[in-house]
Amino acid sequence: MLNPPSSPTLAQSLLAFDFGTKRVGVANGSRFTGRAEPLKSIALDGEARFQAIAKLIQEWQPDALVIGVPFHPDGAEHDITLRARRFGRQLKSRFRLPVFEVDERYTSVEAESYGARDVDSTAAALILEQFFREST
Repeated sequence: MLNPPSSPTLAQSLLAFDFGTKRVGVANGSRFTGRAEPLKSIALDGEARFQAIAKLIQEWQPDALVIGVPFHPDGAEHDITLRARRFGRQLKSRFRLPVFEVDERYTSVEAESYGARDVDSTAAALILEQFFREST
């Protein structure tokens, strides 16, 4: 991509990530439909995790990436907040795509309440749909 979108509203095709220390849920979506679909969870660490993400980026050709950044109920940061942001910086530097953050409190709980078979990728889809709502 020659000129990646600098504004969230310009990104048309996106991949979203629900970062976790054991798994990363992945979803894809389109601004055209305003919907997101769970893809898979990646249960790999280190370089293997990024290789799996690279394959998904190559397959789906997103304009931008979205990551869920969790906070405490009162809005305070915690350890996973910092780790999710670090993950976002790694995605941006490795794949040279814009990375947008979404405050994603309770998406995994919401995915569980739906009876999702893959809670992490369903949470990623919820994160992406929240991004669409907030960046319109």
